[in-house]
Amino acid sequence: MRARYPLYLANAPVYTAQTLTVTSKYTGEPVTEVALADADTIDAAIAAAVEARGAMAALPAWRRQAILMRVVERLEADQEALAQILCVEAGKPIKDARVEVLRAIDTFRIAAEEAVRIYGEYQPLDISPRAEGYEAIWRRVPIGAVSFISPFNFPLNLAAHKIAPAIAAGCPFVLKPASLTPVGALMIAEILADAGLPKGAFSVLPADRAAATAFTEDPRLKLLSFTGSPEVGWDLKRRAGQKKVVLELGGNAACIVDKGVDLERAAARITAGAFYQSGQSCISVQRVLIHREIYADLLPRLVERARALVMGDPRQEDTFIGPMITLKDAERVATWVDEAVAEGGRVLCGGAQAGRFYPPTIVEGAPKHTRLQREEVFGPVFCVEPYDDFAVACQIVNDSDYGLQAGVFTADVHKSFYAFKHLEVGGVIINDVPSMRVDSMPYGGVKASGLGREGLRFAIEDMTEIRLMVLSHVGEAVD
Repeated sequence: MRARYPLYLANAPVYTAQTLTVTSKYTGEPVTEVALADADTIDAAIAAAVEARGAMAALPAWRRQAILMRVVERLEADQEALAQILCVEAGKPIKDARVEVLRAIDTFRIAAEEAVRIYGEYQPLDISPRAEGYEAIWRRVPIGAVSFISPFNFPLNLAAHKIAPAIAAGCPFVLKPASLTPVGALMIAEILADAGLPKGAFSVLPADRAAATAFTEDPRLKLLSFTGSPEVGWDLKRRAGQKKVVLELGGNAACIVDKGVDLERAAARITAGAFYQSGQSCISVQRVLIHREIYADLLPRLVERARALVMGDPRQEDTFIGPMITLKDAERVATWVDEAVAEGGRVLCGGAQAGRFYPPTIVEGAPKHTRLQREEVFGPVFCVEPYDDFAVACQIVNDSDYGLQAGVFTADVHKSFYAFKHLEVGGVIINDVPSMRVDSMPYGGVKASGLGREGLRFAIEDMTEIRLMVLSHVGEAVD
């Protein structure tokens, strides 16, 4: 990691007097300084993006595709260096960091494919005598300059999920990366600076919340896409004015395990889905409902696997559990677990905070009203309970303010479709955990979990709007 990183204003690197210190999430020590944008810099970036609207919209599809593929090539060439940066700035275990880089490569590659298939439609209008002689064509056009705010937990790939579809759609953008983990997004900006985009097409601006108000409130921006906490996200929506808003917010992901499934595979997938990246994912497994007939068989397997996970230095190849993003977050998780225990819950493994680290923890019997059951824990903890009736288990899953994704392990195809029909979530993952995501699929939630969908084709739809042309042949004569 370098000693200093610039911000990117209208495609160009800029160093500023005011900087942001980025720390190693493992050691807590400063590792680099990042240029910080003030309100004037953000205003200039928005003005540049607005000025670039015409040039971005005029880029032919093949050129947008070529620009995206240049990013793919650079990411592929720099994979290990990028993974090491993620490992340090996010405390992400190195194996997970490498996976994130691979996912970012997928994200830009999929966007490149989608850039050349943003289709429209021919529509006949002669549905009655009144409209005889009329026909229509519609197409999708870029919505204009857009703004993005990305989160700390996937500094590279969740920034990619905003940047890549914007380029594919032809939208200039300004992006504010998370202050705790800004370097991943700045590395994408460094690549974009040499990728052939029109001047002003992008700015990547680390900034504090006070300076970044314009990302939400400036009327020149036509869309805000935010990934982060529900509290912040819904507040941004209230302040966004007339612009379109896409929110990818929190979850309280549940997993149902029916009888008749492979218990070893279920145990392995639940363990991975609950504890990868120290549970700091909005689709990490937080609630596990197990059919009573297999409860006594599956539960010890989950406990054994959780206890076997290695916690420590994220740079080590065998580390699975790294540090929480901040000490405050580790303390919050500990408080929630202690509250659940005080209310009658029982810790089966883990449960002892050690500084920034919180071990893989399984809690049995946590009452339904506790924060561990009701809120998004965003840490390496899940609650477990037995169930007797599949329909009732689905009702328990739905008894949540959140609705992002849910997992269902079952050998019964009818139960698969029952879950698909009845679970109030954005995605139902059959025979795997809710943490499973492929970057091309429509990803997003309902209820408090957000609005809109990511996944490149679906994000492009949000960043474009339909323009209609009606053709009249009334009175037309042919010589």
